[in-house]
Amino acid sequence: MIERLESLVANGRRLPLSSSVILDQSVALEYIDQLRVTIPEEIKSARRVTNEVERLLEQAREEAEQILARAQEQATYLIEERELTRQAEELSHEIIRQAQTEADEIRRGADDYASEVLMGLEAEVLRTLKTIKRGLELLDDRRAAASVAAAAAAVAVVGGDDQEIQGDQDEYEQSDEGASVRG
Repeated sequence: MIERLESLVANGRRLPLSSSVILDQSVALEYIDQLRVTIPEEIKSARRVTNEVERLLEQAREEAEQILARAQEQATYLIEERELTRQAEELSHEIIRQAQTEADEIRRGADDYASEVLMGLEAEVLRTLKTIKRGLELLDDRRAAASVAAAAAAVAVVGGDDQEIQGDQDEYEQSDEGASVRG
């Protein structure tokens, strides 16, 4: 439309030394009528384009707000998750510390018990050892007495006192059968 108007002006006559243009009235009116019809359509088209641009901008704003809201939710979730992880780590460290404390107490108790049992066993072994030593001493005393009795018997045999030797030997055998080693 503007092109036609420009061509009209270009085809028109110019007056010398003036900026005025002479137009044919019928042609000018025809162009004005066309402009009246065309301009509202162009304005409507421009409004449609403007409305479409505004709609797209609004849609873009809404999408941007949704993206920001999702990002904030994600950030909040990650912060909460991080906090939960931190709390879980603190709890696990506390549980481990308590378990180590309890294990140390149990170990000390087991060591104390083992020490008591070993000391009792040591005392019992010492008593048993004393009993064994007394038994060995008793046996040594008996062997010494038997040796003395045997020597006396040998002297008596040589000297002819068989009856007395037999009596001493019977007495020795009875004392051996009745004696036992006890702890």
